[in-house]
Amino acid sequence: MEPIKRNILLNPGPSTTTDTVKYAQIVPDICPREKEFGGLMKNLRKDLVKIVHGDLEKYTSVLFCGSGTINIDVCINSLLPEGKRVLVVNNGAYSARAVEICQYYGLPHIDLQFAMDQQPNLEKIEEILIDNPDIALVHTTHNETGTGILNPVREIGALAHKYGALFTVDTTSTYAMRPINIEQDNIDFCMASAQKGLMAFTGLSFVVGNRAIIEESKGYPKRSYYCNLYLQYEFFEQTGEMHFTPPVQTIYAAIQALKEYWAEGEEKKWARHTRVFNAINDGLDELGFRQVIKPEWRSGLVSSIIYPDDLNWNFERVHDYCYERGFTIYPGKINTTNTFRLCALGAIDEADIRDFFVVFKEALASTGVQVPVVYK
Repeated sequence: MEPIKRNILLNPGPSTTTDTVKYAQIVPDICPREKEFGGLMKNLRKDLVKIVHGDLEKYTSVLFCGSGTINIDVCINSLLPEGKRVLVVNNGAYSARAVEICQYYGLPHIDLQFAMDQQPNLEKIEEILIDNPDIALVHTTHNETGTGILNPVREIGALAHKYGALFTVDTTSTYAMRPINIEQDNIDFCMASAQKGLMAFTGLSFVVGNRAIIEESKGYPKRSYYCNLYLQYEFFEQTGEMHFTPPVQTIYAAIQALKEYWAEGEEKKWARHTRVFNAINDGLDELGFRQVIKPEWRSGLVSSIIYPDDLNWNFERVHDYCYERGFTIYPGKINTTNTFRLCALGAIDEADIRDFFVVFKEALASTGVQVPVVYK
């Protein structure tokens, strides 16, 4: 097996992959309607539930072909009963995307906004739930990837259930990294894509959730054909296949990535991501960079760094210097503040971060940025 040039991706996904995951895509051609391929997907679906410690009798997973946003679309449009309302707990770009989905479908919703650098206020959430008994679905994001803030999903889920609503959580940038227990965390549906925590490739996304609620949703309004959760679930249950053509090669890669996930183990994998995150923060602190999110609220996966007040600072030039040397850094996603992000995803370890900071310091020096960096 020829080694492939290794790039260190410090963007929030797709993430750095192993060569074994890359080469898993090179297999004999197969029609995805063959029973053999259906058997692969059946086991993949079980593994995806096991990652969040779900009981396979109570929980299932449903695969979709698309990026992570398809999951938010699927859950919101499929799981809202007639005449009911969605509450989006919104403190970042990805929860805001859920609001946009409600708007595009014309769904009744409440956009409960909090500052991007603040955790949601649980008392305010409860107040909204008390005042609006027609709320049937509460949605939020676990790790707001735009900032790296960690939301208190267990507590929000408890409130949703207390007032008779189901709870959907966008776990795209925590799933298979930060440990999740779907039952204990009061989550009815979580979701992710193969290119993030699983360290596989784009094109495969999945919803993990409560089987009984999916079956109940059969009678809910049909708002989408391709993105209907029950329709896709029923097709899997009856045939073992995706309703529409699956991303075959991506599924082979995801199966190999799952083998590597189980071999490393949940605790060791999270410990590795934590080492990487700590190394990122240590390097930033040494250079004097400030971050958007205070340490106790960080997810342990994304660092959102404020641009220094230096006339020589130019993100594009720093990015290009690093990129040419095999390291990818990523722009921020906050409208009110100029930021960039460094993320602890993928098949990397702290030694890669030490190597990165050698290059990053060279990039700052070559572009004339003062170190330690300056803030007014």
